[in-house]
Formats: sequence, structure tokens, C-alpha cells
Amino acid sequence: MTLPGARLPVVAAVVTVAGLTGALLAPPDQLQGELVRLMYVHVPAAWLAFLSFTITLGASVAWLWRRHAGADRLAEASAEIGVFFTGLAIVLGSIWGKPTWGVWWTWDPRLVTTALMFFVYLGYLALRRATPDPTTRARRSAVFGVVAFVQVPVVHLSVLWWRTLHQPPTVLRPGDPTIDHSMLAALLLNMAAFTLVFVLLLRTRLRLAAEQDALEAAEDARGRELAGAAVSAPRWEGSGV
Repeated sequence: MTLPGARLPVVAAVVTVAGLTGALLAPPDQLQGELVRLMYVHVPAAWLAFLSFTITLGASVAWLWRRHAGADRLAEASAEIGVFFTGLAIVLGSIWGKPTWGVWWTWDPRLVTTALMFFVYLGYLALRRATPDPTTRARRSAVFGVVAFVQVPVVHLSVLWWRTLHQPPTVLRPGDPTIDHSMLAALLLNMAAFTLVFVLLLRTRLRLAAEQDALEAAEDARGRELAGAAVSAPRWEGSGV
């Protein structure tokens, strides 16, 4: 492990603690009060979902172009992390929505499209588990990973395309963000912290995937050796051979 790689867990931990401290020290919202502090985890979780699925898209395109096993491992690892953070964003959104909207769930365009994205990428992971042949699995998953990405811009733009209870974009929008600048600083710090955690998780998952592929390759090679050893030359009666 390189020196920057060895320092990554420490840096991620320090930035995460700083981000959570900033979230606690940031001023409450004028309307939602202390409840707004959920934003400092909910928004970074949604950001990581988008980032993860974007990486899955890029890795899927790379596999279709180069047929490199590393690209397939990257697509799978990033999708797994993206599904986790999508689920986290949905759960936190429900907790936030109960006191704000009065319900845990409503058929709001942002909620529905996010849930659909969650299940689409669960289907991506299920496809990978259901396809035993590595090459076929990589090819099918790469095509799925490219097509599934259409969910990401749909989720992001859903609050602009349809009437929705969910608030419109406050940071990724033209002009000055519609959020107090001290709250924005705490939010951006937490997004940076979550991104570092994402890099740490992705690196660990890629290492495990490479070790798993090496183990499977060794088992396949051993199986072929055993199968070859079980085949013996025919013996002809009376020939003495």
C-alpha cells in the first residue's frame, strides 16, 4: 500500500468528524429547525448514489470498449456502494418527510424515481449473481449498466419536470445557492467526507473482488488438472501394455 493510500483512512476519519461537527454547529433552519440537520447526511448519501452509478456507467463503457476485467470489477463494486447509499437516502428522506409532510411515504415524483433507481440497480446486481460465466456476466452487466444510468438524470430533474413536494435544487442550480452560506459550508464539508469514505469503500471492495477472481481462477485451473489426471491411456488386453 502506498503512503497516500495508507493515509486515506485517517484523512477520511478526520474529515468525517469535522463534517459532523460542522453539521452540529451549523444554525438551525428558520422553518424546520433542528430537523434540517438530517440534510447533512441525506444529501451526501444522494450525491454518492449519483457518483457511484456514474462510475458504473463509465466502467461499463470501458468494458465494452476494452474488455478489461478490472473495468467489470469497478462497475460491480461501485454499483454495490451506490445501492447502499440510495437506500440510505430513501430511509433518511422518509424520516425527514414524516414530521415535514406528515407521512413516511408519498407518491412524489422524486421519491418514486429514486425508489425505481434503487430497484433497477438491485436488478443489476441480481443479474450479475444469476450469470455464472464471467464473460457473459460482464457483457450483460455492461449493457445493463449503460441503460440503467438514464435513471440518474431523471431523478435529479424530477423536481423540475413535475410538481413535487420535494424542494427544488438548492446547490446544483444556476446562480447563487439558496441556502445560508454557513450551512452550505457544513454541507460541502460533509459531501467531501462522504466522498472520501466512498473512495475507501471502493478501494477495499476492488481489492476483495481481485482476490476473489484470483481464487476462482486458481480453483478452475486445479479442476482442469484433476480432470486431466483422471484420464488414463487405454490398456489393451494381452498386449502387455
